[in-house]
Amino acid sequence: MVPELTSSKNKKAVLLLEDGTFFLGKGFGASKETSGEVVFSTSMVGYPEALTDPSYRGQVLTLTYPLVGNYGVPPYNLNFGVPLYFESDHIQVQGLVIHELCHNPSHWASTRTLDQWLYDEGIPGIYGVDTRRLTKKLRAHGVMLGILQVCEAGEEPSLDKLLAKAKSIPDPNLTDLVRQVSVKEPVHYKVDGKHAVVLIDCGVKYSIIRNLLKRGISVMRVPYDFSAKDVMEYKPSGVFLSNGPGDPKTCVKTIDCIRELAEEVPLMGICLGAQILTLAMGGDTYKLKYGHRSQNQPALDLKTNRCYITTQNHGYAIANESLKKTPLDAWFLNPNDKTVEGVKHKTKPVFAVQWHPEASPGPYDTEFLFDTFAKMLGGT
Repeated sequence: MVPELTSSKNKKAVLLLEDGTFFLGKGFGASKETSGEVVFSTSMVGYPEALTDPSYRGQVLTLTYPLVGNYGVPPYNLNFGVPLYFESDHIQVQGLVIHELCHNPSHWASTRTLDQWLYDEGIPGIYGVDTRRLTKKLRAHGVMLGILQVCEAGEEPSLDKLLAKAKSIPDPNLTDLVRQVSVKEPVHYKVDGKHAVVLIDCGVKYSIIRNLLKRGISVMRVPYDFSAKDVMEYKPSGVFLSNGPGDPKTCVKTIDCIRELAEEVPLMGICLGAQILTLAMGGDTYKLKYGHRSQNQPALDLKTNRCYITTQNHGYAIANESLKKTPLDAWFLNPNDKTVEGVKHKTKPVFAVQWHPEASPGPYDTEFLFDTFAKMLGGT
């Protein structure tokens, strides 16, 4: 096990929100300044998966569970040729905010501390923060832009300078976040099986790829801005539209692509993919006040009246009323706030859900949706 960084308990840090509210704490990971959209997740476990989820690109993540890092960081083991314990090749968040940092993790598979991992990847973190107060503020106001500064040992946060920047923090949602996390060139994952799908990568989690591969479905992972013609040149059995970060309305090329593909081949989408599908079919999306980021979000099947508990990570949602002018029906709703959690095409083998059936971390109750997609391809 890698020893903890000797300076990790001596660094000071501050999180400053766009309205001037600030939270002082101790720094860990990289000593640097960063900014982003400050969001919170109520998940109790799964910080390795959350930190590497591309959907968190451009965001400073607050974890409400009080103790983080207690089982360390797992090894970079591969399963079906992709990492088993991580959702991408590196940490995606801009920064991390927690209440208490575990300096001495205990787990047989741990390779290093959370502090060391963030340091190695150049990501700043702050602990000793009243995350309950921060979360209540974000719930009342909505997600806010913020600056996170971690000082070198012996240095003090420059509050005056940060306050001067508070009103001009760049909004990551105005940038092309998907471009930052999508592959630049196609990547082929091949397994024995008679079907192959094209996965349009808007920031895909590796667990999605593993779920397709273990069902005998080969995957051609292509950049998010591929045209429908480019996709169909692979002669796929179906198309998969991945999760990803930011505002779905910025993915103009992907929307145009899906508008054509939904008429041609079976299609499944997840999270951002559900929003893009809706936009492609003539519907609308909007930004949630503080998003759904947890492992306990209910999703009610409107066909069977069965409710599933799901893991979610999204800040945008499908406008239910807008579905009336589309060939899509609402399939799932969230009983908490009545937001649309899934849509299904009226006549075509096309559907998408707003949550993560691949989980990682759990629950895994809706992994059967990958089987549904496989059957749409004609069986495996």
